[in-house]
Amino acid sequence: MLRSKLAVAVVAALAFGYSSAYAGDLSSQTAANSPQDSTSAQSTSQSQAPQANNAKKLQTITVTGSLIPQTEIETSTPTVTITAQEMKARGFTTVAEALQQSSFATGTVQGAATSGSFTQGAQTLSMFGLPVGFVKYLIDGRPMGDFPGLYNGSDTFNNLSGIPMDMVDHIDILPGGQSSLYGSDAIAGVINIVLKKHVDGPSVDVRFGTHSGGGGTDRRISFSDGFSGDKFNLLIGAQFEHTSPIWGYDRSLTKNYFTQGTSAPVASRDYLVYSATKRSNAYYFLDPNNCANVASQFGGSEGVQHRPNSGTYCGSLNTPGYATVQNDDKSANLYTHFTYDVTDNFQLYGDLLYNYEEQKYFVGSGFTWWGTGIDYGAYYDPKLDDFVNLQRAFSPEDVGGYNNIMNKQYESSYMLSLGGKGTIGQSNWDYDVGFTHSDDKLLEHNFQRLDGPIDAYFRQHVLGPQQGMDPYYGAYPIFTPDYSAFYTPMSPADFRSFTGYTDTRAKTWDNMLRGQLTNASLFSLPGGDAGVAVVLEGGNQGWAYVPDPRLLDGQIWGTTDVQGAGHRSRYAVTTEFRLPLLSQLTADVSGRYDNYKVGGQNVNHGTYNLGIEYRPFDTLLLRGRYGTAFKTPTLSDEYQGLSGYYSFVADYANCARLGYDPGNVTSCPSKYSDVQYFGQQSGSTKLQPITAKVWSYGLVWAPLDQMSVSVDYLHWDINNEVNTESADQMSNTEYLCDVGTLDMSSPSCQNAFAQITRGTSTDPSLLGPIQKIYTPKVNVSNEQVNAVTASFNYAHGIGSLGKLAFRASYSDELKHTTQAYPNDPRIDVLRHPAAYPNGTDFKTKVNGSLTWIPNDQWSGTLYVNRYGRSPNYLATVYDNYSHAGTGKLPAWTLYNLSVTYNPIKSLALSFLVNNVLNKMPPIDRSYPGTSSVPYNTDNYNVYGRAMYIEAKYSFGK
Repeated sequence: MLRSKLAVAVVAALAFGYSSAYAGDLSSQTAANSPQDSTSAQSTSQSQAPQANNAKKLQTITVTGSLIPQTEIETSTPTVTITAQEMKARGFTTVAEALQQSSFATGTVQGAATSGSFTQGAQTLSMFGLPVGFVKYLIDGRPMGDFPGLYNGSDTFNNLSGIPMDMVDHIDILPGGQSSLYGSDAIAGVINIVLKKHVDGPSVDVRFGTHSGGGGTDRRISFSDGFSGDKFNLLIGAQFEHTSPIWGYDRSLTKNYFTQGTSAPVASRDYLVYSATKRSNAYYFLDPNNCANVASQFGGSEGVQHRPNSGTYCGSLNTPGYATVQNDDKSANLYTHFTYDVTDNFQLYGDLLYNYEEQKYFVGSGFTWWGTGIDYGAYYDPKLDDFVNLQRAFSPEDVGGYNNIMNKQYESSYMLSLGGKGTIGQSNWDYDVGFTHSDDKLLEHNFQRLDGPIDAYFRQHVLGPQQGMDPYYGAYPIFTPDYSAFYTPMSPADFRSFTGYTDTRAKTWDNMLRGQLTNASLFSLPGGDAGVAVVLEGGNQGWAYVPDPRLLDGQIWGTTDVQGAGHRSRYAVTTEFRLPLLSQLTADVSGRYDNYKVGGQNVNHGTYNLGIEYRPFDTLLLRGRYGTAFKTPTLSDEYQGLSGYYSFVADYANCARLGYDPGNVTSCPSKYSDVQYFGQQSGSTKLQPITAKVWSYGLVWAPLDQMSVSVDYLHWDINNEVNTESADQMSNTEYLCDVGTLDMSSPSCQNAFAQITRGTSTDPSLLGPIQKIYTPKVNVSNEQVNAVTASFNYAHGIGSLGKLAFRASYSDELKHTTQAYPNDPRIDVLRHPAAYPNGTDFKTKVNGSLTWIPNDQWSGTLYVNRYGRSPNYLATVYDNYSHAGTGKLPAWTLYNLSVTYNPIKSLALSFLVNNVLNKMPPIDRSYPGTSSVPYNTDNYNVYGRAMYIEAKYSFGK
């Protein structure tokens, strides 16, 4: 039985919040303590909502965060539960959106709005600014399979876009390290997505939505039905959805270059001839027609443009608008769940979740161009007596419409679980033995420029035949281009002659056999029955990322990819004891040992946790936890092959030769202070686990039956994080060797010289340009985070006006430090906005919902989400808040509103408006006029107001 007024209050608040979203809709409610659902959490009492006062009569329940059924809802582990009805009432359109808008998701993450990222078709989140791979995702308590693509081209993570929202019953979020129960990855926290296990009858849900600014039209239909007999129970559900893309030109903030920044808007350099040697006035304007021939391009916006101190060229102010900021997305999901009672003490069960998803997106004209600098470095023009480069963008008119060359991503995944559970004879020992297989296949069908054909086309039409090598260095080809031909549009047929698609295929798979033995009444203690759980797990997993061979052998112009494949076997042993030492004091002790066999060697780690619950009186719980957590190196960390990427680095050695030391490198000419280089990295089977010490303490107070308040303080100290060797540090080491601070023959200097590849210099006083840097993965980094979370739940009857329910949650990142390498200083991320990727995190985040139920037919919810202040652009440039123009952006507050009407018991009609006030990201006027997207795309979006109408009909009611 639930033993305290505290538990009753929490139950009542949760139950009221659960039932308030859709009045009269009980079709998805689940008896979480039923035999078929061993993974449910605090929503056990949700089906008891109308009788909250009877909550004390509930039997033991299973709580996410413990393997042992128990009588308390709040434990030593802070837990947040979001029900399906709350997600709908708050206007969330996907599971990913519901989690990303939660208060604990304060970290910046790449997504659909981050053009040119490695995983633009996937969605994830960062808990408290920690890496995206530090969250353990479970579906019904079983580990979710990894996404085959790599976040930022390096990190394995989970994709949240393929989980059908209409099949979800509720989601439990456990912040803090949980490895002693859930193993690897559970450092930042655990998210358990619990799917429906029962429906009362067939139902159909149809939704249509659109955005007031255009684009993003959404159409979704879902169906569910169930069958229950004496022994057999079956649920089946399906969901289909199509969301149209949003293009940059659909929004005023992204349709052109920034008009409210620190400088006047500056057009893109679509037709540019520039010197590779001049440091100012480097542009040659050689168009005899003053851009007249290309004036019709980019919707007629192409024309003569000028950049101060650089020169004249042909360009457009409107090119930023030609990129998608939300993907075109089609998905189909199927979910089935069954149970069969073989005997009174033994039940078979099975689950299948299948997802198929197609996405399309375009990364923008900034990624759709050609230039001589990529394959030639520069060419020598004897008429100009200079080393010169050409740069030419491909317009929508050249292409025949950007919508015809969008990148496409196809993902097919499933998760299958089969098993049996029951009780051993008439004892208190329960067992559960199950097998889970997950499989995820990915096809990336990406638009590309073909290296040989594209250079051949421009040699034929613009450059002309090569006339030997330059007379100065003998390293650069000589061309005498037809510049008038350069400033000329091309036909879509010409464009197709040197472009095409590559097909990159990737896959992950995981097999797990798991057995659990539980006894909730092992022996008696002064506070009640002690419980124990023992879990044995074993299995194997694999990953393969196989890019189109042309991406790796130089056949694709200006583009490369990652590669790798590997598999490993593993086993784990987990034990948990729950010990009610006194009537007011309970201890929870758990330990786990994980072993991975990788490349013929064992990588293992043990973790533990001690949790304390102290209830001095019925309305107050004081709690604390201390333990360890870990993350084994991912398969990509271990087996990623030699893979390429493009990034930027300061060339400290050349800047020093020009008179700019590292402390003044920002004043160095940009061609040296911000050099694009080709990076290469690789994994290693010698990597060791990432380890962490974690602890938390807090309280839950329930002064009234329908009110509860919780506050928790959390701490992480993470060591041995996997990182790539720092290109910036390597460039700085090379500088120290170049000026003689370090001995040129020292291992540090020899390593820097070997891993930095330079080209031939056109200036005898300077080193050649940085071209390539090798940055392998190593165990080096440390990270520390302190955070506080709080929540408030209150439900209250208002007489004839019905009922009100209020829920709020808050997170504050109090401390976040990082140390990339052991001898580096610790960086205070909260005070160093340039720290990547955490410097621009939201320090605080708070949200709340107010639900009003006037009667059985109507309900309405107002949801407010406040994103705290974040650094402006100049703060990330200067890495401080003291330089002129630096500062923080104001908080960003969004409002969602939903209303549901039940004209009859079987029909629910809903109208939802997200971002009611159509709020755009805070205007950041510290961006210059060269900015194509004047906001941090990892923090904000320009989707604006969205409106949805929804109808759900339940047959048989």
